[in-house]
Amino acid sequence: MTDFSALSVDAFLNALAAETPTPGGGTAAAVAGAMGASLAAMVSALTLSKEKYAASHDAVRPIAEAARLARTEFLDLAREDSDAYDAVVGARRLPKETEEQKTARAHRIALANRQAAEVPMRTARAAVRLLGALPELVEKGNPNAASDVGAAALLLDACVEGALLNVGINLSGIEEPAIVSEMQKETAVLQEQSQRLRSQVVALVRKRF
Repeated sequence: MTDFSALSVDAFLNALAAETPTPGGGTAAAVAGAMGASLAAMVSALTLSKEKYAASHDAVRPIAEAARLARTEFLDLAREDSDAYDAVVGARRLPKETEEQKTARAHRIALANRQAAEVPMRTARAAVRLLGALPELVEKGNPNAASDVGAAALLLDACVEGALLNVGINLSGIEEPAIVSEMQKETAVLQEQSQRLRSQVVALVRKRF
């Protein structure tokens, strides 16, 4: 179990580049989400600290809080994603010499795959939730930092896409067809929402130029 939030940027990138399965794309997606949340927090702070934007403070204050909470959630999910895939690897290494062992191993793999899909799904949900607040942050936030809101939207959208790829690759190892179907449906919904919100935010930002 690694707390990636305690690593320097260089140490994290070295871990990501290493010849090991974790941390991988799901963890990277969550960290991208944390960066997007941090940018949203920065723009909120640059608004709330200026009296000239006092008329926007009531609108921006809850966005600042949402961004703060999301950043913590994403960093937790980064660790959880790595732990979840380590559990898949561990399950695959279980003995399979007898029929009883094979059955137990297959069940453990299926459970681990379900967890490995559920964690990035939570990552994608969190990113879409915060993306939903960004159009208002462009409109009400410090206009000098509008481009930073756009960068936040792009990072959060990348978080969603990367997380959902990790959901998809683990679905084939889940035993319950109903759960697989539900996750596939939610994947499509989250992807559409993320792309729409990202495009909306970027368009609003470009109008500020």
